[in-house]
Amino acid sequence: MILKIKRVHTVVSNYQREETEGGCGRNCLQKCCIHGARLPLYACKKVNKFSDKECQVPFLDTILLGEWEDRMQKGLFRYDVTACETKIIPGKYGFIAQLNEGRHLKKRPTEFRVDKVLQPFDGNKFNFTKVGQEEMLFQFEASEEDEALFFPDIPIDIENSPSIVAINVSPIEYGHVLLIPRVLDCLPQMIDRESFFLAILMAAEAGNPYFRLGYNSLGAFATINHLHFQAYYLAVPLPIEKASTRKLAILKNAVSISCLLNYPVRGLVFEGGHTVEDLSNAVSDSCICLQDNNIPYNVLIADSGKRIFLLPQWYAEKQALGEVSGEHLDTQVNPAVWEISGHMVLKRRMDYEDASEENAWRLLAEVSLSKERFEEVKELIFGQDDEPDKAVAKGSHQSMVTENQECLSLFG
Repeated sequence: MILKIKRVHTVVSNYQREETEGGCGRNCLQKCCIHGARLPLYACKKVNKFSDKECQVPFLDTILLGEWEDRMQKGLFRYDVTACETKIIPGKYGFIAQLNEGRHLKKRPTEFRVDKVLQPFDGNKFNFTKVGQEEMLFQFEASEEDEALFFPDIPIDIENSPSIVAINVSPIEYGHVLLIPRVLDCLPQMIDRESFFLAILMAAEAGNPYFRLGYNSLGAFATINHLHFQAYYLAVPLPIEKASTRKLAILKNAVSISCLLNYPVRGLVFEGGHTVEDLSNAVSDSCICLQDNNIPYNVLIADSGKRIFLLPQWYAEKQALGEVSGEHLDTQVNPAVWEISGHMVLKRRMDYEDASEENAWRLLAEVSLSKERFEEVKELIFGQDDEPDKAVAKGSHQSMVTENQECLSLFG
């Protein structure tokens, strides 16, 4: 089934203007409203290895965008993102600038501490069980068959807590959605192996290099403490994808880990692996390591899941310490995964009109860990321990071995 797509202007609904969220009568995902609820189900192919073949009928361009357009016609977004001005900034990297005036006023506010990466879920604060079911596009899971399956209307499986794809009511780009793993389990914003693998499968199923998924930890500008990934379609290369890299290690499972070179934010790039799950586990274990050591980070899943960027950062910490320049604070830009990747969402017209590669570089350089702190991150992720259980806890499971020890000193 191919859904026809018709672009229309968005009118913000009265529902979106209401101050309260969730509760009985709001058609939410909580016990008061969820019984008898139905949604489409997309069961993606559970791939073992990545394919270089393009999808004949791309999942992204049919189901996801068709459903997203439907919600656009129904006026469920807080503003019309298609009306936002966007341009490519001249320069070597091609940073993308978008003018989105007032987005920071229309987004839901952050309701938790920014100095702790791991915080317990708090059902009294906003979470995705409080949103209206009309914001949900479909359930998403891995198929047990050797092919993808789509069921247009089935009950929500309350007992097994489905993973949901929903619109982002404050979108950054066309088709901006959220992947919410096991939504009814009310997981806090922290990576685990199972949820991260689901995000990789979504990227692989889309089969489009211009569809990326992103993740922000607490302390790295996640605004909701309920586990979710973001995703959208942007038909240009992101600057971070064009940055050069230097190989640091190859694991026993053939996952290759490199570091970014000549880019304003220090980070790691994961590729390869004998299987898709090998790559997913290598990244998720590294994320767990950072979480356990209270290091905020962002993740970009690119190239249909084949290339993953792990980006520890300390901008919020520097803000709290008064170490960020007033010039950058005045922009009100919170550099999360999309900004770090080179898609700069700007709140003021003056910043948009004055946008330059130099300005983007200077802002992102504030985000990056120092060379010394990045070296500490490297030690945490790659460090070995004589006792395997401790090694796993440090994020360096037994399969992690380097080509040679000298390559670990190559972090820039």
